[in-house]
Amino acid sequence: MLTIKENTTLVGVSELRKGIDKILEKAHKGLIVIEKRHKPTAVIMSNKEYEHIQELIETAEDIVLGFIANERFKSTKEKDYIDIENLL
Repeated sequence: MLTIKENTTLVGVSELRKGIDKILEKAHKGLIVIEKRHKPTAVIMSNKEYEHIQELIETAEDIVLGFIANERFKSTKEKDYIDIENLL
């Protein structure tokens, strides 16, 4: 196990097999990068960190979709819309 940043630890696959409990404990404090044959293959993180990242991604998607909707709205004309009475 090698700490490469303040909150990131590098662990080999064989080390993962032997010390999963200790590694999972460290995952509560930061990221665990699993490497196989000296190449990063996976990351273990706490569920709290995962949920935080998911929220950030959803927020970013909402911002992008809002920007796209705003651009489309600016380029439309009133004739592009259907009156609700005509729709029904």
